[in-house]
Amino acid sequence: MMHRAWPGLPLDEWRETKETLHRYCQMVGKVRLALAPFLNHWWHVTLYVTVDGLSTGMLPVWGGRTVEVRLDLREHAVRIVDSLGAVGAFVLQPGFACADFHDELVAALRSLGVEADVDMRPYDLDGPAFFEDRDHDTYDADAVGRYAQVLRSSTVVLEEFAGRFNGKQSPVQLFWHSFDLAYARFSGRRAPVREGAGMVEAEAYSHEVIAFGFWPGDEQVPYPAYYSYTAPAPPGLTEQPLKVPEAFWNDESGTAILPYDAVRTAEDPRATLLGFFEEAYRAGGRTAGWDLADFATSAAP
Repeated sequence: MMHRAWPGLPLDEWRETKETLHRYCQMVGKVRLALAPFLNHWWHVTLYVTVDGLSTGMLPVWGGRTVEVRLDLREHAVRIVDSLGAVGAFVLQPGFACADFHDELVAALRSLGVEADVDMRPYDLDGPAFFEDRDHDTYDADAVGRYAQVLRSSTVVLEEFAGRFNGKQSPVQLFWHSFDLAYARFSGRRAPVREGAGMVEAEAYSHEVIAFGFWPGDEQVPYPAYYSYTAPAPPGLTEQPLKVPEAFWNDESGTAILPYDAVRTAEDPRATLLGFFEEAYRAGGRTAGWDLADFATSAAP
């Protein structure tokens, strides 16, 4: 059971599928961006982990009607459901290019009478507009299913960790921009605007934050890993101890990193991951001058 809850997910085995899935998620996320009302820190654009994959959650459309887009990563299908009971759906499979996904998504939305003004170009990803992209068409269903399970297991631990904090905090959510599962705690104090920050970054980091999450790997970190960073990064952060085995600081980015495999193979993955998040939080809080005792709940260690 433990092995199934924390499956292997080597980046090299599903790198091309990950790139395809990332673009699928961007398209679904852009539908939420078009329909959902604004929330601070861009929380209105994210996707939520569900028992079978990812979802936009409930989105408003005309006349009090609502709609939800669900990425079912267990049955490998997209389902769009509205509050009147109508359903639009299509199947995900090998060879299903981003352009195919785009066309099916738009058609399914229109079949339910949903018109969303969506900019269907990739955000901070290489490649053409989604409706022209036939290069990204790799879909390994087994790898996608394992990724979905990692998201579920990680979300459960992050939500337990969230119960230890009584200040302003984010939901556990997937940011389709960077393709990371994330959760954030805030001190309540405003942060200085970063030099050269654009509109997105300025809003995302408008307040002091300690963030935590999981990403499946990329060119900079070529393996799946958990992370934590404090922004603005306080002096001395990366000199703080991280006692969880295999955890380390990336001195250049100021990020605490714990490889996913260290959690997956641990005797108690939940306790290992909670310990990493707690140590990274305390390191950030101490060096940034947060009142850790005041923010703690009765569930905090």
